[in-house]
Amino acid sequence: MMKKRIALFGSTGSIGTQALDVIRANPQLFEVEILTAHTNEELLIRQAQEFQPNAVVIVDERKYEKVKEALASLPVKVFTGEQALEEVAAFDTYDMMLAAIVGFAGLKPTMQAIENRKAVALANKETLVVAGDIVMHKAVENKTPILPVDSEHSAIFQCLVGEHRNPIEKIILTASGGPFRGKKPNFLLNVKRDHALQHPNWSMGAKITIDSATLMNKGLEMIEAKWLFNLRPEQVQVVIHPQSIIHSMVQFEDGSIKAQMGLPDMKLPIQYAMAFPNRLANDFPRYDFKKVNTLTFEEPDLKTFRNLALAIEALEKGGNLPCVLNAANEIAVWAFLRNRVGFLDMTDVIEKTMQYVPFIGHPTLEEYLESDGEARSYAASLIQL
Repeated sequence: MMKKRIALFGSTGSIGTQALDVIRANPQLFEVEILTAHTNEELLIRQAQEFQPNAVVIVDERKYEKVKEALASLPVKVFTGEQALEEVAAFDTYDMMLAAIVGFAGLKPTMQAIENRKAVALANKETLVVAGDIVMHKAVENKTPILPVDSEHSAIFQCLVGEHRNPIEKIILTASGGPFRGKKPNFLLNVKRDHALQHPNWSMGAKITIDSATLMNKGLEMIEAKWLFNLRPEQVQVVIHPQSIIHSMVQFEDGSIKAQMGLPDMKLPIQYAMAFPNRLANDFPRYDFKKVNTLTFEEPDLKTFRNLALAIEALEKGGNLPCVLNAANEIAVWAFLRNRVGFLDMTDVIEKTMQYVPFIGHPTLEEYLESDGEARSYAASLIQL
């Protein structure tokens, strides 16, 4: 395996820091070419000092001078601002982008990497939720591989290796059910921020942890899976699997099912995407079949966790509706994390925004961007931000 130069967009988040653990453990296979962060300048500085990339971006312009001064003695170029993300994504000095920026903000730099014909290890599901048709069309046009990093999509991808001639009947995305599995609306009415951030199986960033608690994360994954694997909406199914050992499954047209299993550890799908098609030896914890354990499965409760139902509606209708869903959800989660709305209120904000923003069946990229902006503005007005 030739050494890969990695552009890590979102290096200070949960995925980014774990990706650096993988790189740190395999210095003969990977080197860091670009690091970007939104506001966490302290961690970005430490990362840049350790890995000495060609360039770093601190998006928050107020932090630029501090980062530049801290790295002045190193051969590291320092950039700032949203536009800088696209500019460094256009560099020709890296081999693979690991797209780990959270939310809609990851779309434009990822599109730039695809235009630049760079392989993309995609941890930012919102890129495909917002504009999956355009992104995948551009990837095919530029012959750019997109390798999934989400544990569920990595599982599907791994199950499909060697199966390119065999049609998929359906895929089954597993969900832990989050911290409130089995709870009813009267319980969720009083859920607070800190309670919702306590995920039973995974260690993740705040936004994705809240999405997991509302099951919105699984809805976004359904939409992402449709585009990644070229599926019809009815071919994408969700099942609750509280133990998070089976990460997802593929059912083929002969009825056989392949599953990818392992302990919940994001470093494994990160490493698989970065090293593909190779599997690298590691010291990650192993699942032990000798220990007594029960794997269980159940249907998701769509009446209680209505975010998942709204995401399925967006998946089935298509057009700009997934984009609107995502934008409203980002605003709602932002407000919930700041105690501005209740747990169940987030669903109301998303539903009203989906009803308000005009539906467009086949949007252009510009229309996706406009729909995103309109949805954010309306959702914010509902919360009175």
